[in-house]
Amino acid sequence: MLKKLLILSAMAFVGLAVINPQISYAYNYGDYRSTTLVTKAWGALNEKDLEAVLAYTNKCLELYADQAKKMQESLVESPDGSKEEIAAYWALNDVATALFIQGEAYRDVRMTDEAKEAYQKIVDEYGYGQTWDDGGWFWKPAEAAKEKIALIESGGALDFGDYKSSTLVGKAWVALGQKDLESVEAYANKCLELYAAQAKEMQDALTEYPWESKEEIFKHWVLNDVGTALYIIGEANREAGKMEEARTAYQSLIDEFYYAQCWDPQGWFWKPAESAQQKIDELLEG
Repeated sequence: MLKKLLILSAMAFVGLAVINPQISYAYNYGDYRSTTLVTKAWGALNEKDLEAVLAYTNKCLELYADQAKKMQESLVESPDGSKEEIAAYWALNDVATALFIQGEAYRDVRMTDEAKEAYQKIVDEYGYGQTWDDGGWFWKPAEAAKEKIALIESGGALDFGDYKSSTLVGKAWVALGQKDLESVEAYANKCLELYAAQAKEMQDALTEYPWESKEEIFKHWVLNDVGTALYIIGEANREAGKMEEARTAYQSLIDEFYYAQCWDPQGWFWKPAESAQQKIDELLEG
C-alpha cells in the first residue's frame, strides 16, 4: 500500500510539473556565498540553461542585493587599486555580475525585454560593480551592459560576447574572412581598448620571444591577442585598399607589441610582427 501511494504521489508531481513549468527540481546552492552562486550561474550560462541561471542569480540577489546597494551608495566611482581593494566590495561586484549573467541568458533565448531590464538594473543600481576575470583583471558590467542595450536597440549583429581577448580576436578573424572591415575594426579595437595597457606591460618585461614551451607562450595571452588584433586590422585595411591605414596598424604592432605570437590551429605559433614587416616592405615596393 505504501509503495502504491509513493508511486501515485510521484505521478501527481510530474503532472503538476507539466501544468506548471515553474515547478522544478531544487538546485544546489553550495555554501550560499555570492561568489559560489555567481560561479554556478556562469556554468549554467555556458550550458545555455536559463532556468538554472535564474535560480542561482536570483538567489544571489535575494541574499546580497541590500548589502550591494549599501556598497554602491558608499562610492562615487568604481574602486581602483589592488585586486584585494576592489574585491573588498564583493557583494556589489557579485550582484552586478549576477545581473549581467541574467541579461546574457535572456538575450541568448531572445527574451530581449527581460535582457534589457537586467542590464539596465546594473547601470541604475550597481554601476560601480566590477567582475574578476580568471585571466587576471577586472572589467565593469555596467559598461558592458550599456553596450548590450545599444546592441539590442540597434538590432545590429555586432556582439562582443564575453569580452575576452581571445573571443574578440576570434570574431575579428571571422570578420576578416568575410571582408567586413567595419566589424574587424570594431572587434579588434575593443580588444585594444580593454587589453593594450596590460599587453604593453608584458611586452616591456620581455627581451626575446618566449619559446620554452607552448604553455609558456600562452602565458603571454594578452600580448599575443593584442598583437594579433593589430595584425588583423592591418590585413583588413590592406585588402580594402586602405594602404596607409594598413601600414599604420602594422607599424604599431612592430613598435609596441613585437614579441606577440599567434597560435595557428594547425599546431604552431607564428610571429605577427615579422609578418607585418614583410607586408610593409611589400607596400613600399608597390
